[in-house]
Amino acid sequence: MDGLEIERKFLVKKGGAFKSAAFSCSHIRQGYIPSEGATVRIRTRDDKAYITIKGKTDINAIARYEFEKEIEMSEAEALFKLCKGGFIDKHRYLVKSGDHTFEVDEFHGENDGLVMAEVELGSVEEAFEKPDFIGPEVSVDIHFRNAYMIKHPYSEWRDIVPEEYR
Repeated sequence: MDGLEIERKFLVKKGGAFKSAAFSCSHIRQGYIPSEGATVRIRTRDDKAYITIKGKTDINAIARYEFEKEIEMSEAEALFKLCKGGFIDKHRYLVKSGDHTFEVDEFHGENDGLVMAEVELGSVEEAFEKPDFIGPEVSVDIHFRNAYMIKHPYSEWRDIVPEEYR
């Protein structure tokens, strides 16, 4: 996928209702290569690997340029050596809701206990149907960006999240 990424993020209610609603689950490991002016991510998702470059977010913090390319697993393993600050480890569940698919990430390691959902949209104004387990929007809060969580894991700031979402 190349082009503009428009994405909204939400907290997910405790209880795991998203798991029973999911039609797919995969394991993701990702790291970040230091870069000024862009985010460079290396990711493995089950048996596939990707390099992604994301530009800065717009004023609404939900839209930004994204370039993603599948790479060989051996290339990802080599690029992981360039990543700084550790890795994000999570399981991603895909949940259909209306015309959209929500990606629900259940984090592990130092980010254990955090569950977030995101939905990609065709425009900033596009309407979508939220599943019942979706909570408050956190799209503009830097705490909920994976690149931020590498340096400042959820275990350090979990108390800012309402109890029903941790």
